[in-house]
Amino acid sequence: MYFVFFLVLLYSQNPTIMKRLILLMAICITAVGKVTAQQTALDIVNQMSPGWNLGNTFEAKHWNGADLYNNKGGLASETSWQSTKTTQTIIDFVKAQGFRSVRIPVAWVCGHISNSENYAIDASWMKRVKEVVDYCIKDDLYVVLNDHWDGGWLENHIADTDSSTVEKNKTVLTAIWTQIAETFRDYDEHLLFAGLNEPNSEETPKTSTINNLIAYNQTFIDAVRATGGQNASRVLVVQGPSTDINKTVKYASRYLQLKDSAEQRLAIEVHYYAPWQFWGMESDESWGKVFYYWGSGNHVSGSQHNANHSEEDFMKQQLQQMKTKFVDKGMPVIIGEFGANWRNVSGQKGESQEKHDASIRTHYREMHRLCKEMGGMVPMTWDINSCNQNGTKGTMTIINRAKCTIYGTPAMEGINDVWPAASADAISDPAVDRPVATGVYNLQGQRVADHLSNHLSTGIYLYQGEKYTIR
Repeated sequence: MYFVFFLVLLYSQNPTIMKRLILLMAICITAVGKVTAQQTALDIVNQMSPGWNLGNTFEAKHWNGADLYNNKGGLASETSWQSTKTTQTIIDFVKAQGFRSVRIPVAWVCGHISNSENYAIDASWMKRVKEVVDYCIKDDLYVVLNDHWDGGWLENHIADTDSSTVEKNKTVLTAIWTQIAETFRDYDEHLLFAGLNEPNSEETPKTSTINNLIAYNQTFIDAVRATGGQNASRVLVVQGPSTDINKTVKYASRYLQLKDSAEQRLAIEVHYYAPWQFWGMESDESWGKVFYYWGSGNHVSGSQHNANHSEEDFMKQQLQQMKTKFVDKGMPVIIGEFGANWRNVSGQKGESQEKHDASIRTHYREMHRLCKEMGGMVPMTWDINSCNQNGTKGTMTIINRAKCTIYGTPAMEGINDVWPAASADAISDPAVDRPVATGVYNLQGQRVADHLSNHLSTGIYLYQGEKYTIR
């Protein structure tokens, strides 16, 4: 009551000061609300498009089962499949193309274990992975860090039902993710963990296979959450069977029932490579031809290499399934890998390089357009840094990391049709659903940090168009 009397008295003496006080109170109330309302996984995924993969890098070299649980990979494996060591300059260039998230596929068990008895990850390997994560965080990019195939130690044994094998797999999975989680415990919501990559399952998975996969996903969640700190609420990404959309949709209820101590902090991962004849098939077979052309308006009259299935309508139907079964239920979707081989068909009689380039551009544009329109899904482009089309075989490469230039122009143009590059004037177009300014600002308009953290002094800050209070 006394406070109300004071306000009335203040207003009668100086209305201008009173109005400013009321405005300040409103700002503080709004800001406090923002602090207590933690971003959900859906909120975060909606800020991650478009995404890009640092492919053929930290998951490379040792895919031989004989190299499991040893340290034969070493730091040199970073450049065993591609020749460019990752630098801050490269990540800066990735950011400048408009990408907002980076997926870093990593092998841990295969070639990077210094002690096989307790599954200790080599310290120098962990340090190097951390350096690259830090490059991304410095640029205010989101990062998805996973355990990528990794010699198949687990992904090739999902269907194994022997109890001792299952228990050992859980022990290793817990050991690996405990170490990773402890290393990155204090990183904020810009870092996401993905437990596996493409957990193999039969063409028609058995109940036991699905039960095992769900159990391994749960083991991953429990291991990370147990480490505390920021990991208690970090967004974690679980994988559907073979990261196949149809199989994942079939078992949606099982994934939605995963137990997590944090609310609405799980995402589901699938991959999109379709149709095979367009994205990956390298040569004609007796049963069918390679598709050089994909999408309405891109077919070439008289060519035997036009797609005859799995074009725009199929892509839309596949994504709509994920939206209905997961996004609409509060679990966003990470399309962890997506892409198509860009080929050189210019020497082929009766074929059109122009139409093939247009097909690649259309394919990438449609994926990003649909994900943006549906919401709750981020496509992460696969990129292997192999700047050689190998004729009609093609390559899934957009960025030439050695030169920091665009190599796969049609794919990049398709992405930028939906998400303009950071250097383009269109970034300020209000039709683009992203903030113009990045970083944290005080009320005087001064940039004070890259992102929110408890290290900021007390006060009111602006971040991604919202007000926050640090107390």
